[in-house]
Amino acid sequence: MLDLPKWKKAWLWMITGLAVFAALPSLFSIANASWPQALPDPMVNLGLDLAGGSHILLEANSSQVATQRIENMEETVRSTMRRAEPRLRIGEVSTRGGRLSFMLDNPGDVDRARELLLPSINGNGLVREWDLQVVDSSRFVLSPTEQGLDQAVTDAMDSATEVVRKRIDALGTREPTIIRQGDTRIVVQVPGLQDPEQLKALLGQTAKLEFKLVDQTALPSDVAQGLAPPGSEIAPYSDGSASAGTSIAVKRLGGIRGDNLTNAQQSFDPQSNEPVVNITFDSEGGRRFAKLTTENVNKPFAIILDGNVLSAPNINEPIRGGTAQISGGFSVESANQLAISLRSGALPVDLAVIEERTVGPDLGADSIRKGMMAMAVGSLLVVVLMIFTYGRFGIYATVALVINVLMLLGIMAILNTTLTLPGIAGFVLTIGAAVDANVLINERIREERKRGRRVVAAIENGYKEASRAIYDANITNLIAGVLLFLFGSGPIRGFAVVLVIGLFTSVFTAVTLTRMWVAGWLRKARPSDIQL
Repeated sequence: MLDLPKWKKAWLWMITGLAVFAALPSLFSIANASWPQALPDPMVNLGLDLAGGSHILLEANSSQVATQRIENMEETVRSTMRRAEPRLRIGEVSTRGGRLSFMLDNPGDVDRARELLLPSINGNGLVREWDLQVVDSSRFVLSPTEQGLDQAVTDAMDSATEVVRKRIDALGTREPTIIRQGDTRIVVQVPGLQDPEQLKALLGQTAKLEFKLVDQTALPSDVAQGLAPPGSEIAPYSDGSASAGTSIAVKRLGGIRGDNLTNAQQSFDPQSNEPVVNITFDSEGGRRFAKLTTENVNKPFAIILDGNVLSAPNINEPIRGGTAQISGGFSVESANQLAISLRSGALPVDLAVIEERTVGPDLGADSIRKGMMAMAVGSLLVVVLMIFTYGRFGIYATVALVINVLMLLGIMAILNTTLTLPGIAGFVLTIGAAVDANVLINERIREERKRGRRVVAAIENGYKEASRAIYDANITNLIAGVLLFLFGSGPIRGFAVVLVIGLFTSVFTAVTLTRMWVAGWLRKARPSDIQL
């Protein structure tokens, strides 16, 4: 035990020093002191319950998923029949009653049409998404299955959760909590954000961007009454546009969606100096956009966002290169929010805010103060008990305990983790675990001395035998902490993070560091007896 190489001592002190140094910026912040800007400043993020912030509960309109699936299947049917060799001609497609139906012009093509549609009906092969029936020898009826609709809702909510996460990350917030709740709800917690209006505006925007051709055959009088020609639909102008309060008719199918966007940035129109959004398509989107504009030169096309027309410019020439510009009476803030939404992707379903609340920083500060007070009082009582019971070895345990807390705080800062109120409880639990390890070691040393072993042998066996029990107990706690992190959410994860990191730091300080200190004391003092 006395033979501890110098390189090992240096290595242990270096690890300890780095972790403790990483904790200093957070301690300076707690004390409202300024940290030197020239030095690295890893910080522990505070959760919603400590820093305050915004809590929003979003609910999706699941009925939209069924409507979108019908529209997508209609486009698939038309495209499949059109690409068939020879082409299969169909009559008017009906989407009434939540089902898709159409009639073949030639009843003799029924078998061929069924074979062409089977891949689209079966979906991924695991869940049958559509039921296909042939009525009156030539009419096809496609009905969505319950299993297919449930799977579509699940996929839409998973996608919506990821889009929400991207949008919040674009705001520059740190460690938001975004989790699914039930089948159609998403919980969003953003620490440090005291004004939820900006967050609500960003998350409430579906950002479904579409480019559709304007139906020039529609009569203005019919459009004013909400009547559109077959194959078209009425789209109102947005409030911020020059034609706000009016509507136009646009082709329902055959346009381009914003799914192929790769970038969107707020900028300014060089001619009018008005805020605009510049968008960039990927190769597939650029090709389709160039094809649309090439085939429809001198025709107007509408830029539609969430069902409202931003503008309907005329296509003066083919637009190639995969870039376009969106204008519509934006302010700089609204243009920037739209750019964030478009970069993050469109929400597959509308999300409505059904619950919101703001946690004030005063409440968080009160939680921190009470949590720190509880930890301080508990630590003080433990320190007094350890020193009174074990003397010098109790002092070693106390120093190790202080270093343990600093190392835990420093590692959390390095890993950029979030501290929540349950996390403070994890701190207190870690203190107990660290002290428990020293108690096991010291009591084992006492037993070895009672058996008549010499001081060095008693200490050597005490550390060796007690370490087995310490490692077994901490491995059990580690498994529990990992499971809490994997299957928990929000505050539960915050507790699990502190617990898992604290297990490593407590074993390091209570076993490894105290052993190094005791070995150094034994080498210098060579005591004939120890007071335990």
